[in-house]
Amino acid sequence: MEHQHEHPETLPASSTPTCSKCGGPTSMAAPPPSSSPPPVYRPIRAPAINLPPNNNSQQAIILAPVPQAKPVPPISPPFHFQPPSKIIQSPDDLRRFHDSDSGKHFLGFVVALSESIRSKKISDPCHVSPVTASIVSILETLIQWVDQIPPTQQAARYGNVSYRVWNDRLVENSPGLMLKFLPPHLEPSTVEIVPYFTESFGNPSRIDYGTGHETNFAAWLYCLARMDFIKQEDYPAVVARVFVKYLELMRKLQLVYCLEPAGSHGVWGLDDYHFLPFIFGSSQLIDHKYMKPKSIHNDDILENFSKEYMYLSAVAFVKKVKKGPFSEHSPLLDDISGVPNWNKVNGGMLKMYKVEVLEKVPIMQHFLFGWLIKWE
Repeated sequence: MEHQHEHPETLPASSTPTCSKCGGPTSMAAPPPSSSPPPVYRPIRAPAINLPPNNNSQQAIILAPVPQAKPVPPISPPFHFQPPSKIIQSPDDLRRFHDSDSGKHFLGFVVALSESIRSKKISDPCHVSPVTASIVSILETLIQWVDQIPPTQQAARYGNVSYRVWNDRLVENSPGLMLKFLPPHLEPSTVEIVPYFTESFGNPSRIDYGTGHETNFAAWLYCLARMDFIKQEDYPAVVARVFVKYLELMRKLQLVYCLEPAGSHGVWGLDDYHFLPFIFGSSQLIDHKYMKPKSIHNDDILENFSKEYMYLSAVAFVKKVKKGPFSEHSPLLDDISGVPNWNKVNGGMLKMYKVEVLEKVPIMQHFLFGWLIKWE
């Protein structure tokens, strides 16, 4: 049975054209060589940053010392509370922040929180002060608001507009929420601490959330520590009660209102939204008798222990929202599961937080400076 001769290969002028399928002679002329380049692919919207980790960043993480805990310097009268503002705009500004006492003490506070939960389960008994209980109650109120403000039916997958209604309520009520635990002589501090709080739950115009918002929540807690509402003996409860409740709220906001990941690293990040659960969660698992970093691949362990260990719940959430093989959608978490012990994982996470979050202009340009966290 004969076949239609296909366009031949382009040959020198003296050669007889041959069919590209059977190699036989053909009378069809070769197609002219293509001169136009292939069309340029233009995505509908800018994709998330989905590049392999930058080698400079990796080197910086490997060579950096593990950050150390620092005590929080308390404030003393006279108080000069002021509306905080965004200042960081360049790598030079970042270096100035990290070299300052404010930068060192803020990172030292995060490390101290991590150390306070070392080898402890979420349900372990801990000292819960009236202020800590009050903050947990405030976060529970914010969770109830999500139930009262259902998502709007809309075509867009990300960014449900009902989130803006929830956020408006947050902004409107935040000063009153702070007064639940502020004594009268410190009520003027609302002008400074409220912006940290309202910036902790995502951005209403972009309807997104990322590690910058999470860092603002840590900064809000740091401000409360400077004002002596959070004392060192409160740290275990700040992680196991307050931060766990904050995570519960954020996961609910992410799922109900489909918050866009802010500046996500795609598959090369730990998680599209969070970083701190991996720091606190790896500290919880240090010296655990049975659970090793590789245990994250055991679904029974994730199911049975994620309520007690933040690291496991964070991995379980990633597996829930991302499809396909774990090593493909989360290669960084997959690599970390090969680290021999949790102590190393925790040290690596702290170094990575400093380099990948606190030393990145796109994240830290939203960080606030006032009187409690001074720009020095």
